[in-house]
Amino acid sequence: MPEDSKIGKIQELVYEICVGDVMKGNVITVTPQTPMSELRNILREKRVSGTPVRDKDKLVGIISLDDFIRWLAEHEPDCPVGEKMTRDVRTLYADEPLIHAVNRFGQLGFGRFAVIDRQSRRLRGIITKGDIVEGLLKKLEIDYDEEETRRRRIRHFFEDILADRTALFFQYDVAGHDFKRGGENASRLKRTLQRLGLAPQVVRRVAIATYEAEMNLIIYTDGGKIRVRVEPHEILVRVEDSGPGIPDVEKALQPGYSTAPEWVRELGFGAGMGLSNINKCADKMDLRSTVGRGTQLNIRISIEDGAENENS
Repeated sequence: MPEDSKIGKIQELVYEICVGDVMKGNVITVTPQTPMSELRNILREKRVSGTPVRDKDKLVGIISLDDFIRWLAEHEPDCPVGEKMTRDVRTLYADEPLIHAVNRFGQLGFGRFAVIDRQSRRLRGIITKGDIVEGLLKKLEIDYDEEETRRRRIRHFFEDILADRTALFFQYDVAGHDFKRGGENASRLKRTLQRLGLAPQVVRRVAIATYEAEMNLIIYTDGGKIRVRVEPHEILVRVEDSGPGIPDVEKALQPGYSTAPEWVRELGFGAGMGLSNINKCADKMDLRSTVGRGTQLNIRISIEDGAENENS
């Protein structure tokens, strides 16, 4: 695997952790009726650069330090926050993978996002880039000791079995359009591989590739199967569905290309980076699809290369 395409622990965690795990839940808010003059004191005393605007439990806008500065520069009389706030608020869901937040910050350049509950649409918290960094550092510290105890167990496992060829097989059934359980099977596989003692670098690559493949099944098909074969030197992940198929495989492999409907994009999915991310994780990837019959994706990841990279 090329040096510049290694999948690090941080990259793994942004797929594993949810937005709700790192957001600030104790949110300072104002109402649309709060005077702009009072907002000055709130921003200064609470040391925040912006705050959501909430009417009862409903998020109705967001007001930032930039909005306040513009109001000062215009020398307007005091007015309610509701007149100067941004009403078209971009939000994140608390149960979204953190990777979606990272992508949104990169694409839109915002300083913060309000976090809401997917079902009730109520405000749950707020997330900044600093919250992401802080949450990842905490998770890294917790996971470090656990990773050290799992190393190299897989080699001993295969050495103890007397056979001409040995392999472990796992199968995961994925239901189409079940976004609530999106990524669940990838997490189950990850924990299984960790218990086998595979090198963390290998587990990261398999987990990310499987997550992206699982989400593609959920977004674009009525469901499918993820079959995993673990051999002493290689892991094969085979993803199959009998869905609509891919009309143009070459175009589908281009980063950013997506045929996801708008309602899926509003949920935070379908950015068109799934197959590209899988390809980065794989030592070899093979995608075959027939329109009207379905798709088969084979992902091969070397166990030995991953172990060497981890120790280098």
